This record gives sequence, C-alpha cells and structure tokens, in this order.
Amino acid sequence: MIVIPAIDLKNGQCVRLEQGLMEKDTVYSDDPAAMARHWQDEGGELLHLVDLDGAFAGVPKNRTAIQAIVAAVDIPMELGGGIRDLETIEAYLELGIERVILGTVAKENPTLVAEACRRFPGRIVVGIDARDGMVAVRGWAELTAKKAIDLAKEMEDLGVTAIIYTDIARDGMMQGPNLAATAALARVISIPVIASGGVSSLDDIRNLLQIATAGIAGVITGKAIYNGSLNLREAVALTKKCMI
Repeated sequence: MIVIPAIDLKNGQCVRLEQGLMEKDTVYSDDPAAMARHWQDEGGELLHLVDLDGAFAGVPKNRTAIQAIVAAVDIPMELGGGIRDLETIEAYLELGIERVILGTVAKENPTLVAEACRRFPGRIVVGIDARDGMVAVRGWAELTAKKAIDLAKEMEDLGVTAIIYTDIARDGMMQGPNLAATAALARVISIPVIASGGVSSLDDIRNLLQIATAGIAGVITGKAIYNGSLNLREAVALTKKCMI
C-alpha cells in the first residue's frame, strides 16, 4: 500500500475542501508546482491531482497549473476533475499525466469508459465518490440512486485499472477513513482500490494497512499532510516497513 499526496486545484491555487463544498476551501499554496516538488521530496511516489473547478464545470479549468506540476516533478501523476470525453483524456496523457480519473462520466456514460479503457489500457482509473454508500456525481453536488459497490463491479467489467473510493462525509473532516465501507468494496472486485477521505494521523495508515489484504493498494491524503497532523515521510516509511 502506498501513500498518495493530493493536490486539489481551484483558481490555480492548491486548496482543500470540507466534504466537497467549494465554499469551504482553505488555500494552502499559490504555487502548486512547488507543493508538488515538496511532496516528491518527502517521499511521495504518486501524486493525486484534482481540477476542482473542472469537476464542477465539466471541462478542464486548471491546465496551466497542471502543466507546471508535470514539469516540476519526476514521479507519476493521476488526474481527475472535468474529464468527460476521449479528447480530454488523450490531451492529458500526452501532457505527461500517467493516468486519468473518470468520475461523473463513469456513472453517466459507461460506453465512454469502455472505449477509453480500450484505447488507453492501464491508464484509466474510476473515482467513486459516495455518501452513505450511494454514488455522488458532478463534484459531489448530486446524489444518485446507484450503489457504490454496484458501480465498482460494472467499472471492473469495463476494464478500468483501479478504483478510488471516497467517503464524502469523511473528506476533509479528519475523522479517519471509512474502513468498513472501503474494505467491503475492495472485497467484491479484483482490481486495486485506493482509499480516500478522512485520513488524519499515522494511526489511520496503520488501520488501513491491517485491511490492505482486502485489495487496498493505496491511500490518498490531503488535509492531514497540509496541517501537519500526518507526516508524509513517516507514513511512507511505515508502509515500506510493512512491505518487508
């Protein structure tokens, strides 16, 4: 299991939200590229980038900042937010993004997901954001009647390489990840699951490591590493130790 630092982009700045609410943002840096270099220097092996403006608008909005991040670091990056057509997927992959994250479109246009997986094998990840086990879309603004577990099964059948599972109620709230829901989802599919939402301390990393055998390949952390309640270097060292 790896620890993945998150960089959420809003108006070209590095921010964090509470429960996905755009009006509840905290700005941590106006230089996302410098922040990306910092997390690489602290041991990050993969960066998780989110174009928050794009997620709400449905089209990319922070390309300049994303380009700067790509140019600043050597580690691979995954990117989500407003990616809803093949042209945008291809453009980001050509830019240097290792893999793209599809969210809203996974629920609304599975045919596109299937085609993306066919054209770009191993480079398509689906982000499933849920509240009380039900899928939310459009930047978490709309709750659907679709169960997260059912969507995960469908996406595995289409050929996606991994699932990022976010419990919206936990995101940015520093209450710990939803271990039960994450493990339950991971157990019903064979592709890797990346946990997201709620990580607040090294104990949360330890707890996730205990259920990693369910199929949890990574954990995304944002607010905790920005406010200092989780030291990224220590978290990475802990996961390395458990791999020995």
